[in-house]
Amino acid sequence: MGSALIFILLYLTIKSCWCEKFNILVINDKNNKIAEKALTAALAYLERNPRHGVEMEEPVTVLNDGEDGQEFLDSICAVYQKSLEQNKPPDLVVDLTLAGTVSEAAKTFSSALALPTVATAYGQEHDIRTWRYLDNEQQKYLVQVSPPGDIVPEVVRSFAIYQNLTNAGVLFDSSFEMDHKYKALLRNLPTRHILVRVEEPKAIKEQLIRLRNLDIVNFFILGNLTTIKSVLDMANVNRYFNKKFAWHAITQEKGQLKCSCSNATILFVKPELDQSGFEQINTLRTAYSLTAQPEIVAAFYFDVIVRSILAIKSMTASNEDFKNMSYISCEEYNEEFPPRRINFDFRKHFMEIQEPTSVGPLNLESNGNSFMEFTMKLEKVLILNSQVTSSRSVGVWKAGLNRPLTVDDSLALTNFSAVQVFRVVTVLQKPFVIREVDSAGNEKFSGYCVDLLEEIRKLIGFEYEIYIAPDNEFGTMDEQGQWNGIIRELIEKRAEIGLTSLFVTAERENVIDYTVPYYDLVGITILMKKPKSPTSLFKFLTVLESDVWLCILGAYFFTSFLMWAFDRYSPYSYQNNRDKYKYDDEQREFNLRECLWFCMTSLTPQGGGEAPKNFSGRLVAATWWLFGFIIIASYTANLAAFLTVSRLDTPIESLDDLAKQYKIQYAPLQGSWVQTYFRRMADIEDRFYNIWKKMSLNSSMSDVERAKLAVWDYPISDKYTKMWRSMTEAAFPLTLEDAVKRVLDSKSSSEGFAFLGDATDVRYQAMINCELQMVGDEFSRKPFAVAVQQGSPLKDSFNNAILQLLNKRKLEKLKEIWWNQNPEKKICEKPDDQADGISIHNIGGVFIVIFVGIALACITLAFEYWWMRYKKPKDDSDSVNSKIFEHRRKWSHQSNTKRVSSITDVASSTNFPYRRREHNRW
Repeated sequence: MGSALIFILLYLTIKSCWCEKFNILVINDKNNKIAEKALTAALAYLERNPRHGVEMEEPVTVLNDGEDGQEFLDSICAVYQKSLEQNKPPDLVVDLTLAGTVSEAAKTFSSALALPTVATAYGQEHDIRTWRYLDNEQQKYLVQVSPPGDIVPEVVRSFAIYQNLTNAGVLFDSSFEMDHKYKALLRNLPTRHILVRVEEPKAIKEQLIRLRNLDIVNFFILGNLTTIKSVLDMANVNRYFNKKFAWHAITQEKGQLKCSCSNATILFVKPELDQSGFEQINTLRTAYSLTAQPEIVAAFYFDVIVRSILAIKSMTASNEDFKNMSYISCEEYNEEFPPRRINFDFRKHFMEIQEPTSVGPLNLESNGNSFMEFTMKLEKVLILNSQVTSSRSVGVWKAGLNRPLTVDDSLALTNFSAVQVFRVVTVLQKPFVIREVDSAGNEKFSGYCVDLLEEIRKLIGFEYEIYIAPDNEFGTMDEQGQWNGIIRELIEKRAEIGLTSLFVTAERENVIDYTVPYYDLVGITILMKKPKSPTSLFKFLTVLESDVWLCILGAYFFTSFLMWAFDRYSPYSYQNNRDKYKYDDEQREFNLRECLWFCMTSLTPQGGGEAPKNFSGRLVAATWWLFGFIIIASYTANLAAFLTVSRLDTPIESLDDLAKQYKIQYAPLQGSWVQTYFRRMADIEDRFYNIWKKMSLNSSMSDVERAKLAVWDYPISDKYTKMWRSMTEAAFPLTLEDAVKRVLDSKSSSEGFAFLGDATDVRYQAMINCELQMVGDEFSRKPFAVAVQQGSPLKDSFNNAILQLLNKRKLEKLKEIWWNQNPEKKICEKPDDQADGISIHNIGGVFIVIFVGIALACITLAFEYWWMRYKKPKDDSDSVNSKIFEHRRKWSHQSNTKRVSSITDVASSTNFPYRRREHNRW
């Protein structure tokens, strides 16, 4: 009886021990040494702590040493089959593979055979393709926990959100698996980014230059401290430490940041352990020889393995179905009837384990959202001459997915971000972009577009560098589809913004993006020399030729001489018959002076006055009157015509007028969009002509169809074809200055050269030069807009800013400043209009004649006064004159006859010295 009892107790003891021994299948990458060492430490920990009551068989390990997923799956199945043959099927599969096809192969194995599995592969939700569509029961025993190396890169996303980064360059080494992060890391953020693996140390310099050429200014280095130092050293060589760049060093290791930098400020992100974590890590290192680095990664694998084994033990004790779990081999697997596990809630038991963790709690939610919680410290490190001079904590980041930064000094972190410095490519065109160079040789830009960019900068917040396109061209496409100018700079990403008077065209929108327009529609128009009517103050004298004026003058003197001669020698003249005419009211002696005066006044509406008494003199006077009437009538008619004929020329008022004439040559700039417009229009006309010609000459057409095409007039316009031919013959100006010079060198507005160009160019040249004018209405009008790279997030930002400026009427103010208030604007005289009268420039000589006549009269008066006072001898005539004037004053109200007789009496009562004819004249 006693021996039987002992046998039963021994059996129960053996059975109990057998039930507590677990079989584990470990699947790992050969280069994942940290997980391998953590597995060894975990098994040692469980063995040395009997309180857990766990006994295990030696784990069966499958190591991957390649990239062939199928081959690796076959090796797993072979090891698994061997364990089945040995009656040691795995109770738990520990999948320590990192990522890639081999990791997917391991997960295919465990999900297909329904084996409880804990996986530490990299990847968030839906990244593990094999486990992407697990049902609820499968998710209970197929558990994935992301390692720290999969969570740490998420701090880059937190930085991008906090600092509102527009670009980011992420460089990583082999301590991080980033293949699945290329699309997911900064998804749904307006941050243009690139993820690249750090190259060999010798190639890092060129790698950084390539990233800079892609306009990357915010750099994140994910790697060990050695990799970080190599990248920072090359950044120092490239002189990438200034306000234009921001550098973030992120590592899983402990230790201090090192860099051979002369002057660098770096944001250093590394794990931070609390006191308990530090003590636990120290215990693992000293008691279980877990010295693998990084420490948090080793601690993660250690905690996952320990808790997974304890969870299996707990599930074994509480789940009879798990104890009696059936297994099938890989060959027995049938996809149509896969094995099913019900109520194998390995995840629940894993979360209920009370075992303390080494660094932080393991947060198990769904696959892809499970990870170890830990803290990353943010330090702002200043390095001078390869020495760390200061290291200041600015915040922490609680590791996780979509977790924000906890910042202690927001100003320090905000100022740390790289100043957004956009490269702006432009083309010089007044008044939109003007280049000025100061005495020190520094280049400065101003103009409408520069002011616009400054207003946008105030709203968005960025810095910019302006440079001129290498060929100073806006951008046209050649026959091979290659672009030049601003468009090429944007396509090849040498510039982020193209800003000048850049038109929006369909072909440009195929390769770049445009913002909303910031300027009115602008088209093509004509620049011509302003017509000038020749003006002269004495233009009224030019109506008749000089010979005619001389003949009139000669006739005047000759006629005056004849009248004097006839009056002197005619027996019937007044001076030869004084007694006969002594009682006439009109007693005029035609001496030479009187004859000159008579002939002159006869040409005026005032008339010549009393005519000669003799018939011969009157005949001469009548002849002179007829001559004067004809001359005055002819002069008046010709003067009116002469003053208006210069304004009767038909001016060029449109493109059609320019195309119909032949005296004025015209052409646009070589290589300009205007030249492209006319060339394309000519090509289209030529194509239409060929189509019409083929239709007309088609021999397969019936007579009826051919009759429908029989028209007398030419059905296809050849306007642009003729214009293109004329432009080619005129030669295209190479520069705007050359075109303006050719216009100014024109003989007149109706003969010379006309420039066809951008309406803003034409308007500006007419504004600063009074000899030029803009002719005709604009055609082929298009808006101006800011150009950005295709797909650039700047498009939306600039759109919002421009719309705000439009609402605030800021763009109208800029237009007022650079057009109406431009310091180079000239105040030009108003051109003569046909509806206006004769200008002072043409008739002003008449006033000069008046002033000259008045001046001569004043001089004559002074001379008369001087002659009378100082030169004429004083005699009794003075007293006589005084008596005559006294009588005239007293008799001013008497009749003319009495006055004359009184004067005669006075004169006869004195010793009057004058002859009778002089007395009669008085």
